[in-house]
Amino acid sequence: MASALELENVSVKRDGKYILRTITMSIGKGENVAVIGPNGSGKTTLIKLLRGDIYPYYDEENPAKMRIFGMDRWNIFDIRSKMGVVSMDLQSRFRPDTTAFEVVCSGFFNSLDVFRDQDVTERMAVAVRDSAMMMGVEDILDRPIENLSLGEMRRVLIARAMVTGPDLLVLDEPMTGLDIVMKSKFRAMFDILMERGVSIVMITHDLTDIPESMERIIMIRDGMLFCDGRKEDLLTDR
Repeated sequence: MASALELENVSVKRDGKYILRTITMSIGKGENVAVIGPNGSGKTTLIKLLRGDIYPYYDEENPAKMRIFGMDRWNIFDIRSKMGVVSMDLQSRFRPDTTAFEVVCSGFFNSLDVFRDQDVTERMAVAVRDSAMMMGVEDILDRPIENLSLGEMRRVLIARAMVTGPDLLVLDEPMTGLDIVMKSKFRAMFDILMERGVSIVMITHDLTDIPESMERIIMIRDGMLFCDGRKEDLLTDR
């Protein structure tokens, strides 16, 4: 299986402290994976690393290798068009009067709004509506996000990540703050997306967030890779 993400001996260091230490892992194209670990284990730092927001720590004695979609070197904007990321901190970075349509459309520009100098083509507008329809939010595109429920806003953010047709969808704690009923609906929604061929990497600290059809689990603890294997082997009651 061709790899979407490959990391070898990758570390991230901040203020003299390792946030991630010698991570080695590979995620194949089309694979669906849950990356789990307690808060503070390094999961969000891993997302920033994959997005190109931060860079690995350079160690001459143990050099890191990192390939994204088969590339050793890449343009960060090309990567962001191939990898849709839904991070919950995005939710608070949009202006309250931004419409759901503008949030979804901003995925084309990697921005936090749609500005006057950005040309929204008819093709983009159709893609926004198609992505919104996939997430069941096509009826609220004209509403400002300040009038959306938490569940609706999460769906809008996922539609934003999907609008460019990325090869990989990365979800960073997508169910935080949702109630039990809404979490169940989101798990079912992610199962449907995976059945349709959407490749998902989900970052979570809550085992109950993992969709039924997600078969591989990667566990991170204290910034290090702890376990990597099939869900049925790792998530047991023993």
